[in-house]
Amino acid sequence: MDPFQPILANALTFAFEKATIEGKMTISALILVSMVSWSVIITKGRQILKARAMSRKFLAAYRESKDPMTLFRDKREFAGAPAFEVYASGCGEVEYHLENNPVTVKGKKRISVESFQSVQVALERAVSAEALSLEKGMIILTTAVSGGPFIGLLGTVWGVMETFSGIAMAASASLTAMAPGVAGALIATVVGLFVAIPAMFAYNLMITAIRGITQELDNFNSEVMTDLEHQYVDNRALADEIADALRNINFGQPAQNPTHRP
Repeated sequence: MDPFQPILANALTFAFEKATIEGKMTISALILVSMVSWSVIITKGRQILKARAMSRKFLAAYRESKDPMTLFRDKREFAGAPAFEVYASGCGEVEYHLENNPVTVKGKKRISVESFQSVQVALERAVSAEALSLEKGMIILTTAVSGGPFIGLLGTVWGVMETFSGIAMAASASLTAMAPGVAGALIATVVGLFVAIPAMFAYNLMITAIRGITQELDNFNSEVMTDLEHQYVDNRALADEIADALRNINFGQPAQNPTHRP
């Protein structure tokens, strides 16, 4: 035998040729599942790699700026960075309240504590949306992992059943009569494993990366909320607010001339 002869390829070709119609339909379905699975692996892998790279770039730029609103006001873009989408949502909400519900403190515009609560909601909503976007499509990989071998097993059991039925009807139980049918049946399980194994490794790697990015988003959410609160939220004590209000009222009233008794 030629040592360079592709034994595996010949075995698969032989088994596929001997497979029943049901077996070939099962293999075709598994090939379709594999194509969808690989499209998700490639697309999701590119998304995760881009998210990591752009998030690092954005976080470096954000932490270099003294004002947390600088990147937003400069209209800098970091497409593909989940952290930037969270940041943009929060800053957009802050900018809205600065324009529509400002509080003046020592000549500078601030927002009230009540307005800042809507900023927190916007940030948390953005974090959830980005986490869902990262996890989108992962159900296909879990389906391929759990369903691929069972679909292949169904084709194998069906093929073995037909093989034994044919042997029983032909009243011939020789290995020569049995081997082609069994080989044709087993190829369905082989294809099912070929579908499930890459999907399993890809899923484990990607879900670990997604969890890391999601944790990073949670940490950044806390960081940007703290920075915005320190620089743009009116955190004066109630007594100070009352004193400032009274001072503004007094400044707004005209001075009155004292009256003299005759």
